[in-house]
Amino acid sequence: MKKELDENKPIFLQIKEQIEDSIIDGSLNSGERAPSTNEFAKFYQINPATAGKGINELVSEGILLKKRGVGMFVTEEAKGIVIEKRKQTFYENYLLPMKREAQKLEMDRQELINMLNREDEANGN
Repeated sequence: MKKELDENKPIFLQIKEQIEDSIIDGSLNSGERAPSTNEFAKFYQINPATAGKGINELVSEGILLKKRGVGMFVTEEAKGIVIEKRKQTFYENYLLPMKREAQKLEMDRQELINMLNREDEANGN
């Protein structure tokens, strides 16, 4: 868990994203128990309902599975679901605005690709 929460973003979203990040980076694998609402509440000194809101969203998305009396567990499909969701968000938040800006600057597709490749070339890739 991160030491501090960002005041500019809803807490339940930050908790949701922390679990997603842990799934993506492999620190939380399928079948493993995710931190509970009470664990998040105690660690961050927040209301358990706030933590529960983020966790419940992950349950509704099929990323976590509730086992009554035992806890929340990462589903087999979780990593794929999170990656696909994050790819869509990346597309909407970064690629579409980049493409719109490139069009304003009268850049064609090849010029944009060349700019993307420039970073790889600078790093020797």
